[in-house]
Amino acid sequence: MRDRTLNFWFYIVNIWTIIFIGLIIADFINQNSLGELLDISGFIYIGILAIYSGDKEFDRWNKIQMSNRRGELYAIIWTILIISLVTWSFIMEKNYRMPTSVISSYTAVLTILAITQKSKNLYSFKRKKKR
Repeated sequence: MRDRTLNFWFYIVNIWTIIFIGLIIADFINQNSLGELLDISGFIYIGILAIYSGDKEFDRWNKIQMSNRRGELYAIIWTILIISLVTWSFIMEKNYRMPTSVISSYTAVLTILAITQKSKNLYSFKRKKKR
């Protein structure tokens, strides 16, 4: 049953990642026209990402079989997105202002990754110590 729950959150977080990134790109193209929609979407996205990550860490610490899904991919995708928006804004001489919801979502993704990496390292250390 746990695997199905984790798969559910995995699919939901990926759907929201695609939706949110699509909205960010649309906001860039339309010169900051989606402010409130980005705020709401970012809030939902980070909430779902936190639930998924927490669920995955709970499974790790309770020795439930873990999948090999890597959180680094989200950080890489977000970093490429942010750098691309800044670069294209500069090249195209757009007066685009990065919405705070995008900046805080990027920061939250990096924070969640750092926390889960630390948890993973601590879990590995404790397992090796028991052997």
